[in-house]
Amino acid sequence: MNIQNNPVLMEQLAASYALGTLRGGARRRFETLARDNATLRAAALIWQGRLASVAELQPQAAPSPVVWQRIENLVKAEKQAQAMLAAHATASTAGGWWASLGLWRGATGAAALAAAVAVVAGLNLNTRLSGQLQELTAKLAATPEVQYVAVLADDKAEASMLVTFDPKNGRLSLKRVGAFREQADKSLELWALPPGAAPQSLGVLSADPVVRLTAAASALRQLPTLAISLEPKGGVPPGSGPSGPVLFKGALIQTPP
Repeated sequence: MNIQNNPVLMEQLAASYALGTLRGGARRRFETLARDNATLRAAALIWQGRLASVAELQPQAAPSPVVWQRIENLVKAEKQAQAMLAAHATASTAGGWWASLGLWRGATGAAALAAAVAVVAGLNLNTRLSGQLQELTAKLAATPEVQYVAVLADDKAEASMLVTFDPKNGRLSLKRVGAFREQADKSLELWALPPGAAPQSLGVLSADPVVRLTAAASALRQLPTLAISLEPKGGVPPGSGPSGPVLFKGALIQTPP
């Protein structure tokens, strides 16, 4: 098939390539085609740029000052050990007071004291690190696990909404990536389109750049398509289907583990 004459297929392949869901022989064939097709290469780069914004949904975390302090202490200790070895080698060849037994006994005692202090400091550090590990474990448990992704596009294959789903927390995140903005008296409503069944409303979207909705994993697993319709302000009454035009649609894809 000549995908050059099929822009919809080209966009779908480029999006799958950027998501990482195009694998094996299909991914190698795409890369071979892209080497000789500037339009296909550009589509892949555009999708990679769009999907890079998924990272904006993740909370930032800075390393603890204790970690940097530990690294600094280890570097200093290594430098001091090297300096002691160099001094001992010089004393062995030069002789004199620098090589006296009393001096090195004193140095050995100081080293033993430093080692004892290091052990105590290490115990305190381990205690702090243990507390930080518990804190990081709690944060990890609360971090979203993006297992499903959908790119909702219009009838011209122009992407307008990036959707991610975290089944662990039952949360849908929708990020606007297109230029469409509904009028003040209208609302966008997200729908699940299960095969052989009526559309199911997943929620009404606000005008914010990123919207988060609650959804049950059972309602989204094995679901082929999501859609967004333009509705009156506040959406349609509960239990009814879309009343306005369907603006955007896309397949919900499970990301590779």
